[in-house]
Amino acid sequence: MNLVKNGEADAFVSCGSTGAVLVGGQVIIGRIRGIERAPLAPLLPTAKGVSLLIDCGANVDARPSHLVQFAKLGSIYMENIVGIKNPRVAIVNNGAEEEKGNALVKETFPLLKECTDINFIGSIEAREIPSGYADVIVSEAFVGNVILKLYEGVGSTLVKEIKKGLMSSFRSKMGALLIKPALKETMKKFSTEDHGGAPMLGLNGLVVKAHGNSTSLEVANSIIQCVEFTEHKINDKIRENLINEG
Repeated sequence: MNLVKNGEADAFVSCGSTGAVLVGGQVIIGRIRGIERAPLAPLLPTAKGVSLLIDCGANVDARPSHLVQFAKLGSIYMENIVGIKNPRVAIVNNGAEEEKGNALVKETFPLLKECTDINFIGSIEAREIPSGYADVIVSEAFVGNVILKLYEGVGSTLVKEIKKGLMSSFRSKMGALLIKPALKETMKKFSTEDHGGAPMLGLNGLVVKAHGNSTSLEVANSIIQCVEFTEHKINDKIRENLINEG
């Protein structure tokens, strides 16, 4: 991290302690001037491609102004890294109606509506996330982390149960041979291995947190993710956005 701070390295990737990575990123590398909090933002596979979940674990006690910045950071990332023009932004809620939600969501919702530099489409319920209803999914870290872990758990369990069902009888095994190519392609779309780790957006350098149980493919894709982040000059675009706000 000191190498990143001193400009001797462009990025830092770790599969280690999330807490250590978060503290190191905030304290050693530091935030871009004007950034209140640096969120973790992983890409989630969906039926329409990927969605960015922001924040998934860095800022448990977030304020409305933090969530507004998360929405803007997420929009910049999705437009420049994933290539989605005018990405749809939604805030995680327990209903679609504007009056729904806890105090944080109710206070943040009108602030997001007033933002002219993001494409805010309203609330998103957790069940709508896998369908790709929104490109940027805004939440504070507690809710975001629960969504991420449940997403991973359901995906892992579903794959195991499908394999178990396909191997349960001779007839199902024969059927499995016929559908294997199509099933493999479908399951690949919902694999997290191809999307790298979760970048901490808003720092003076790039820090990417990968899973502790990451495969070599996930680590490799995390490094590729850093190359794309640097080539697209995401931090410069974040600074420009903040200057324009000022």
